Formats: sequence, structure tokens, C-alpha cells
Amino acid sequence: MLRRGLFITFEGPEGSGKTTHSRLLCDFLKKEGYKVLHTREPGGTLISEKIRKILLDPKNKEMDVACEMLLYMAARAQIVKEKILPSLKKGKIVVCDRFTDATLAYQGYAGGMKLEVINSIASIVTKGLKPDITFLLDIDAKAGLLRAGKSKDRMERKSILYHNKVRNGYLDIAGKEPGRVKVISATGKIEETQERIRKAVLKICHSRI
Repeated sequence: MLRRGLFITFEGPEGSGKTTHSRLLCDFLKKEGYKVLHTREPGGTLISEKIRKILLDPKNKEMDVACEMLLYMAARAQIVKEKILPSLKKGKIVVCDRFTDATLAYQGYAGGMKLEVINSIASIVTKGLKPDITFLLDIDAKAGLLRAGKSKDRMERKSILYHNKVRNGYLDIAGKEPGRVKVISATGKIEETQERIRKAVLKICHSRI
């Protein structure tokens, strides 16, 4: 059991392997004896999963970026209160597929909303919570979309220009917070990438035992 919880997030453009690596890390940590909560955004709770369906439904192509941002924040508010904060208070490791960085990259850098507005709303819905460490799995936008497959949700159907802005936004965030955000190429072998992730996480875990 850790002296205090550990909050880990995975970020990156579409098709970067966030879900794969977050699941592999969780499986590894559980085998190591840690108590782990694995969740995703938007989603992770009954209410948040319903919001997810609205956000990703291709039929909702007329959705305004402000509406989009606020729905993501609404889903985040629920999972932070219902799942993430209670788990951290119990000393668990919380691994989340996307968090506030995603809103900054997608609705901010790519969507055109002011970053200070997003950060202001995020501080309310997250109660000031920030990840202890974030793994940014970096991949060329076009290559990532090809990986994502043919059946695309509403966000994946946005233009390549939009997705290029998302990637550049993520890299800008990483440049501003190098201590928290670790940029890892998503084009290497899964085993090698996962090993780098595990080493970084175990180093933090050992400091909190």
C-alpha cells in the first residue's frame, strides 16, 4: 500500500496506443501487489459513459466546440468525485486514459477555445487535481488515424489539420511541463515502450511506500 495515492494519465493523438499501454501497466502493477483503478475519459461512471455516447456519436456532427468542451468537463467532474478522488484517498494507483490535457489539446489548441478558460473550468471540476505523471504517446496524426481503423467516432472524423493541431498541442503542453509529462514515441515496439513506462512508475511507487 502506498502512503498516498498515485495518479497516472495516458495522453496522445488518436491511435497512439493509450488504452493498450494503460491496460498493460495496470495488469503489471496488480501483479506487483498494488491496488489499482483503471478508468477512462470520457467515461468510467454511469453518468460519464452516457455523456461519452453523446460526444462520440458521429450523428452529432453539428456540436459546437463550447458544448463539446463542457460535456467533457461534465463527465470529468463526475468521475473525479465518484471514482478518482476516493481511490487516491485510499492509497490506490489510479490509471486514467485521458484527462484535462486532452481537453486542452482537442478543444483548446485544435478547437480554438482559450486555454485559460479551459484551465479555469478544469480547476473547478477536478478540485485542483493534476496527474503525478503523464505519459504522452506521440505519433504522427495521419499514422495514428490509420491505426485507429475504419470505424471512426465523431472526434476521429475531424480533419487531418485538426488532428495535427492536437498533436502539436500535446507537444506544447509537454514542453511547458517536462517534469510531469513524459513524451514517448508510440512507433516503437510495444514491449520496449511498456518497459520504459513501468520503470518510471515503479520509481515513483518505491518513493511512496
